[in-house]
Amino acid sequence: MTSTQIWLAIFGMTFVTALTRAMFLIGGERTVLPPRVQKMLRYAPAAALAAVVVPDVLTTPDGLSFAASNHELYATLAGLGWFLWRRTMLGTIVTGMVVFTLMRVFL
Repeated sequence: MTSTQIWLAIFGMTFVTALTRAMFLIGGERTVLPPRVQKMLRYAPAAALAAVVVPDVLTTPDGLSFAASNHELYATLAGLGWFLWRRTMLGTIVTGMVVFTLMRVFL
């Protein structure tokens, strides 16, 4: 890729991002999303988080792995278990990090 193509891609992505985000601002209060769309948008952050986290947790340099050497997977499951049990964010983070660290040290 030439430097001109790189700059065109950067400006193009900037324009598209700004345009799609500005659509809600341009419409102002006149723009009202249907209730069904509003309901669906409530799940967008969780879906985006899952789309980012799940591939990172399940894959290793060798591919998809459920082995004990995949420390991230088991730390994530331990953190999820803690969150479902206690519903505290700090406990979730601490549990995940403790399991991850112990697995790295001992396995």
